[in-house]
Formats: sequence, C-alpha cells, structure tokens
Amino acid sequence: MAGYDDRDGQIWMDGELVPWRDAKVHILTHAMHYASSVFEGERCYNGMIFKGRDHSERLIRSGQLIDIEVPYSADEIDAAKAAVLKANDMQDAYVRVIAWRGAGEDMGVASARNPVRMAVAAWEWGAYYGDAKMKGAKLDIAKWKRPSPETIPSEAKAAGLYMICTMSKHAAEARGCSDAMMLDYRGYVAEATGANIFFVKDGEVHTPLPDCFLNGITRQTVISMLEERDIPVHERHIMPEELDGFQQCWLTGTAAEVTPVGQIGDFRFEVGALTREIAEGYETLVRS
Repeated sequence: MAGYDDRDGQIWMDGELVPWRDAKVHILTHAMHYASSVFEGERCYNGMIFKGRDHSERLIRSGQLIDIEVPYSADEIDAAKAAVLKANDMQDAYVRVIAWRGAGEDMGVASARNPVRMAVAAWEWGAYYGDAKMKGAKLDIAKWKRPSPETIPSEAKAAGLYMICTMSKHAAEARGCSDAMMLDYRGYVAEATGANIFFVKDGEVHTPLPDCFLNGITRQTVISMLEERDIPVHERHIMPEELDGFQQCWLTGTAAEVTPVGQIGDFRFEVGALTREIAEGYETLVRS
C-alpha cells in the first residue's frame, strides 16, 4: 500500500472534509515539538463503530487531563467520524481521531494561545499482529517501564506517553517478536506497548490493575464478557516471576482486538480454550 501521506480518500479536519493528500499542518505545529496531542483508535464493523461514543468521550477527557480543551462535543466528534466513513464508503475500517495544539502565537513549552485542532481519518487495517491471531504472539520484555502517575497523566490517551512504547516495540521487532510486555515503575507487569494483557491460571483470569496505565475500552469489554460467563477475574498487581505459573495469555485493544500470546521472554503459553472462546466471543460482539 501507499504511504499514509499518499492515498486517495477524504480526511475530516477542523469541521470539513479535505482530500487525503491535502490534510497537512505547519512545521511549527506545537504538537510536533512538544507532543501536545490526544487521540483515539476505533474500529468500525459492518458500518458501526464499536463503542464509538465511549471513545469520543475519552478523547475529551484525555484532552482535559493534559490541559487541552477539545473544541468539539461528543456528538460533533461522532458526526465527524460518521462523515469520514460515508465519504470514504467504508463499512469495516480503523478510525483515528486526533486533537492537537496547532501553530499559533506560542512556540515555547507553553501553548495556551495556540488553537486546538482536530482531525479524523479512516483506513482499512487487518489483524494488528498478523497471523498471531491464530498461533499466538511472541513478546519481548521491555527495558522501559510505565512511569508513576505522579509523573504523567496516565489515564490520558496522549501521544507523548507512547514514546517509550515505540522504542520498546522497535527493540522487540529487532529480536523477532511482535511486541513487548512492559513493567511499571514498581516492577509489576503492566501492559504491552499498545494493548492490555490478561493471564489464565486454573480457569481463573488475572490482569494487572490499571493504576498507572490506560484502562482500555476493550479491556473493560473483555472483563464484562468474562463476568457474564461467571469466570473469576482478579485485577491485581502481578510480579513478572508469576508468569511461569500461568497457562494462557492474551492481549486486548481496539487494534489488537483479542490476540492470543504464545510466548513472553522465556515464558510460554498455550492458545487454550478460554482464550479462543473470548476471542471468538469478542468478534461476535463487535459485529452484532
């Protein structure tokens, strides 16, 4: 496929649809220099964005957490996403909404006088981890840790919080892995670079407590699915040495959906019945 800057189609920017190749910003855009932006990744199935309203509301909350007042309501954001899907004649797509501080009177760290802008784009995107959806992803263990919530607004889906995720994923790919599992600042298991993580032991599910990383919308959905099946779910701090006792593992995220994990470092997991049940159940849910 062509690069993401060279495609046909329409992108919504600041209230209007513009040709894909014309969706540009100035080099002195504040977000480019200081990561002053928040975003959402969403999937559209059969013409409907799964939990699209939750994503729109989270975008606004994320902006508030990093002192960006998104200049659109949740209704207006929902309408912009619908307009992009219609303009590009898409039924199944990945949707990216981003709000950022643009170019303006400020070019230092402070940017209160610069306008906040927003854009929505959509494209076709298959399985995030490729054939790992069937055989299980292989994960590295990152050297970078998720920082303390005293140092970052960890509840925000903000671009700047992903820098160490990019570095960790690059290192993982160089080692032949699909992704990396990250620990938090205390040494507990946290998440993958763009997905939450779940483990299975003796028919019960264990997942890290999201007290310093994003409590993903897909994560919350999967926990509800497990509870509906009367499967015990333990949200708790997990030490990395505990991985040796877990039998199954999977990742959750809008892009990742529900992806089985076959290996993390030297720890191996089966792609078991519960993992497949939840993956298949999620696929059914998002298309229902």
